[in-house]
Amino acid sequence: MQASPEACPALVLNADFRPLSYFPLSLWPWQEVVKAVFLDRVNIISEYENEVHSPSFKMRLPSVISLKEFVQQSRRPAFTRFNVFLRDRFRCQYCADTFPTHELTFDHVVPRSRGGRTSWSNVVTACQTCNLLKGSRLPHEVGMHPRRRPLQPTTHELQENGRAFPPNYLHQSWRDFLYWDTVLETS
Repeated sequence: MQASPEACPALVLNADFRPLSYFPLSLWPWQEVVKAVFLDRVNIISEYENEVHSPSFKMRLPSVISLKEFVQQSRRPAFTRFNVFLRDRFRCQYCADTFPTHELTFDHVVPRSRGGRTSWSNVVTACQTCNLLKGSRLPHEVGMHPRRRPLQPTTHELQENGRAFPPNYLHQSWRDFLYWDTVLETS
């Protein structure tokens, strides 16, 4: 029995055969993939057993595609809550514990009430407990210093951090293109 097409996303690789992103993993829904195939924007690398068809056309759904034109990745990632969490590897910078995203907040090292800015160099990932404990005080006033100095990451650094967090589901055809801390065979 075939899975529904909705259960058949395609891994999208750049023209250099690297994923466009690791976290979140660059996946396109089947409809977008079929459209890109017809517009001749992608190469099909691997396919599912599943097919889609119309009265006059039949096609196996691609499971891995590569873009025909290289997409240059931005050197400066967007400053978003999620990217701060990813930079800090989903780890509270005060207690060093790792938490799921919904249990994290971000903390202004120099509080906004004291002139601190909302920027890469002043915001760190914090758990709710540590954020409340620190409050609007400076790190030296409460004895809570971030484990790492907050800096703006590069897109490459965020991609590397994302590789440490593989998704729950990886189709077999994707594995040759994804490298999550796997030990490679040597001869």
